[in-house]
Amino acid sequence: MSSSDLQKEADRSDFQTIFNAIENAATDSPKLRERRPYQIDRQRSCEDSMMGEFVNQNDSAGPQFLESLKTAGSTEIVASPSKQLTPSACKQLTPSASWGCHASLNQNPMVVEAWETLRKSIVYFQGNMVGTVAALDLSDDTLNYDQVFVRDFVPSGLAFLMNKEPAIVKNFLLRTLGLQSLVKHVDCFTLGQGVMPASFKILHNPARGTEATIADFGGSAIGRVAPVDSGFWWIIMLNAYTKATGDYSLSEMPDCQTGMRLILSLCLSEGFDNFPTLLCTDGCCMVDRRMGIYGYPIEIQALFFMALRCARRLLRAEGGGEGFIGMIDKRLRALRYHLRNYFWLDFQKLNNIYRYKMEEYSHTAVNKFNVNPESIPDWIFDFMPTNGGYFIGNVSPARMDFRWFALGNCMAILSSLATSEQSKAIMDLIEERWEELVGEMPLKVSYPALESHEWRIVTGCDPKNTRWSYHNGGSWPVLLWSLTAACIKTGRPHIAKRALELAESRICRDGWPEYYDGKTGRYVGKQSRKFQTWSVAGYLVSKMMLEDPSHLGIVSLEEEKQKSTLVRSTTFNC
Repeated sequence: MSSSDLQKEADRSDFQTIFNAIENAATDSPKLRERRPYQIDRQRSCEDSMMGEFVNQNDSAGPQFLESLKTAGSTEIVASPSKQLTPSACKQLTPSASWGCHASLNQNPMVVEAWETLRKSIVYFQGNMVGTVAALDLSDDTLNYDQVFVRDFVPSGLAFLMNKEPAIVKNFLLRTLGLQSLVKHVDCFTLGQGVMPASFKILHNPARGTEATIADFGGSAIGRVAPVDSGFWWIIMLNAYTKATGDYSLSEMPDCQTGMRLILSLCLSEGFDNFPTLLCTDGCCMVDRRMGIYGYPIEIQALFFMALRCARRLLRAEGGGEGFIGMIDKRLRALRYHLRNYFWLDFQKLNNIYRYKMEEYSHTAVNKFNVNPESIPDWIFDFMPTNGGYFIGNVSPARMDFRWFALGNCMAILSSLATSEQSKAIMDLIEERWEELVGEMPLKVSYPALESHEWRIVTGCDPKNTRWSYHNGGSWPVLLWSLTAACIKTGRPHIAKRALELAESRICRDGWPEYYDGKTGRYVGKQSRKFQTWSVAGYLVSKMMLEDPSHLGIVSLEEEKQKSTLVRSTTFNC
């Protein structure tokens, strides 16, 4: 064995020793919520930082430095001393990049380049990998693309889990958990207890020897909209981590248990809403601009459903009475019934809505939401095939948003919100309307685009959301991973392979863009960032799942047996 090989073996041994120490110390580490001052000992290396312990922001960092970091809105700054491994030292302890879990992909130059790009996007805090930046294309105004977004990290985390590199996912989960809003304020500017940040940024100050985590809860975002989906993605990723590693020690930590309960408490609290769906504002999810999704957007409902199911799987039972798990079970039954019946649209359902009568009263009403058939858009009659169907974008009093939203439908399949028949119908629709929904670059985030007067009214003349661009009918390569997972689950891998081949023909040559424009996704988006991390990671996840379909188990939930069947009247009064 050569000296270089011996050195590599030594590096791996050192890394494994540190990783094992972290694993063994995880359950004994002080609680994340106790942000008391402490001094980091170099010999303790990654252990303390990985468990998310922070010093008081008045200690060590210096008040002037901290004050200069503060920004408007609900931004949280957590500082800590810099006595820890540097990123370069940490890289030396990290096993050299390899894709041994997918040996057949090692020879694919595009896969190799994708992995190299993904690894360049990794962000370090106290010597540990804690996430990936949104994009590496920082040639002009960076805006917030140099931050770690919770929703953007999901495909990156899945790629690392499928490649048997769970450490970065664990660090990410703990880092974001440490930033979770813990104190409820009623001041109209600070969000309530349990909200997860939309993103966070690590700032290094070599002069003072400090590192700071800046968390953005939407207070600095364009439009100042809070991220409803961040908490759901966090729970979904926690479940993916446990399924991929078989390690439940993380989810069973008291702080993780509390974190899940805080997230879901925001959604399960009783209020004035008459439906089991979750009321949300525009811009609260992947569709992060005003696009007329206010109300009950399908993306949030599907993520809510999946997060409830994941939490149901991970939460420990509490004391007597109905308890938190009982609340989850009750909401799941009502949500499942409501979405499957009132959000689902196929040829027969469309024909029924077309013949609706207005002003019906009592629980026996057919037109429960008092939707005027005249409000049905003309395009839907030609778009809807005889075989096929999908969950429409929104349902609320006097309004049905008939638009297609890709992520909500894919997550409905993966969470088993959709029945097996509905899942097959969604796949039928994609095949029947391939040119409209996939075109030359998968996948349309929404369809169709808002145009002319409707675009002016709904989007507020948003120049980024002009027709067939960005979230207004743009094509997003990141959606490949969710499409691939849905295709494999429904026994239609050929659909995913066809979509992946389309992406491979251009996406690397185009510099891994954020999104594509045009009715068929022919053009690189006019404001699209290059080397968008989740475009890279989405491709890798899709590639690995097609190579080894067993990876589907990380992100998919099977249909669970229902204990009872809700009738129409009870769900309407829940």
